[in-house]
Amino acid sequence: MRRRQIQFEPPTEHYDERIEAIDEQICDLIKQRKEISSNNPGFPSKQLISTWCEKYNLFEDFLNGVFAHFINEDMYKPVVEPKGFLENIPILKSFENNDVFYSVTFIRQFENASVVHFNID
Repeated sequence: MRRRQIQFEPPTEHYDERIEAIDEQICDLIKQRKEISSNNPGFPSKQLISTWCEKYNLFEDFLNGVFAHFINEDMYKPVVEPKGFLENIPILKSFENNDVFYSVTFIRQFENASVVHFNID
């Protein structure tokens, strides 16, 4: 099953241009955060979240959501659409673990990607 990218539509046409510089700073800070942590930031402790919520007048669920998005950034990467089919490569490998049967039947080779057909029964 291939994940489909959904086109994002801004929820409003309104944007207060007075906050543009702040929004750019947020983007710069996100970039710095990724670089310093080698893109492996972990998640702030409940105590840190609670402290920041009090200090900056924010809600815990909101900050938890923000930091959860940092961990799940890969979900937002664009999906490569395979183009230029080349061949099917048979694999036919399988194994069973805890009453679950896993199998890779074949790989579809394209000019720009490979698609692994992975089954779970």
